[in-house]
Amino acid sequence: MTTPQTSAVDVNQPTLQPGAPTGRRLSWPVLLLVIAGALALTSIVRLITGADGITNVSQMSTALQLAVPIGLAGLGGLWAERAGVVNIGLEGMMILGTWFGAWAGFQWGPWTGVVVGIIGGCIGGILHAIATVTFRVNHIVSGVAINILALGLTRYLAPLAFEGHAGGSAKQSPAVDSLGHFTVPGLSDGLRELNNNGWFFVSDIAGLLGGLVTNVSWLTLIAIALIPATWYILWRTAFGLRLRSCGENPVAAESLGVNVYKYKYIAVIISGGLAGLGGVFLSIVANPFYLEGQVSGRGYIGLAAMIFGNWMPGGLALGAGLFGYTDSLNLRGGSTNVHALLLLGALLLIIGAVWLVIRKKYASSMITAVIGALVYTWYATTNEVPNQVVSATPYVVTLVVLTLSAQRLRMPKADGLPYKKGQGK
Repeated sequence: MTTPQTSAVDVNQPTLQPGAPTGRRLSWPVLLLVIAGALALTSIVRLITGADGITNVSQMSTALQLAVPIGLAGLGGLWAERAGVVNIGLEGMMILGTWFGAWAGFQWGPWTGVVVGIIGGCIGGILHAIATVTFRVNHIVSGVAINILALGLTRYLAPLAFEGHAGGSAKQSPAVDSLGHFTVPGLSDGLRELNNNGWFFVSDIAGLLGGLVTNVSWLTLIAIALIPATWYILWRTAFGLRLRSCGENPVAAESLGVNVYKYKYIAVIISGGLAGLGGVFLSIVANPFYLEGQVSGRGYIGLAAMIFGNWMPGGLALGAGLFGYTDSLNLRGGSTNVHALLLLGALLLIIGAVWLVIRKKYASSMITAVIGALVYTWYATTNEVPNQVVSATPYVVTLVVLTLSAQRLRMPKADGLPYKKGQGK
């Protein structure tokens, strides 16, 4: 066993950043330029295809709503994995959040439901922490067990809690009152009007911004605020440095006086609470009631968003937004919009092929160009795509994005590894 270099982790210096990706990272100006380029390309596709729905205000507003629970689940996964605990149980913790949130919400009000739903997710986090930290159960096994337990428990409790109440049944809760929404007066109408003009790029930006200020839930604002709050706590405080050191080198952290078990427990419980909040969003904001099966794999997509974001809050937010957008295609003009996005996908693949040629990766470039040609052929020879393709789009995008980003990913070094107190002695 190699002796850990304790000087690499100084818990009293919060400016140090263990776990930062070791590869090249895009600077903010470059990242913003890439986003602007992608939006410009989308605008070109909109003008060519006439699919105005891909960037209108309603589409963006729906995408934001669908991105929030995915982002909260991913944020929960980030907290756990930065402390070295893989949390496959996010799905189950979201399920607990949906049930407990709706159960408390229809009886005592929506904000009480939010608090109780978070507690429900925390309960799942505690169980996962006990299994993985105290008893060192395999993290994947424990997470799957949490998912199964949450599904079975809520299916058992739903008839007992909801049947006999107005609007309740064995699979659905009574309606929960709204938390409230807000629209920025003047700005929302102005952006919508600008979006309706159909101008190149400007109207698309107006649609994106309009979705952020139109009919937005107060819980959405809280969720968005949690992204920078997480970054600040984990990367700018001594507490965050100690927690991340547990996911990088717990032996070295322990040698410096860090209670590794305590920080892992805290991280996993917070992880469960965030996933539970994502579940609350589904059962109080997205739908004003609990409905069996409403999580629909969002916990797993949240985990994918976290991986796509390279275990960083900003990248996670981008991933959640991407997956939320593709998911929104199911609700608004799905077949037409997805067909238009085939052209966007073909253009992106061709651009990727050119980039690979510049980097002298000729074999990869050829394969990418062929795939791009096939996608374009699909677009050019059809007028719409089957509904099955529309429904599968979020999951296909998840797999494609993870495949393309796999080479630049860097998880915390001790993520998922069993740890026993004093093992470095």
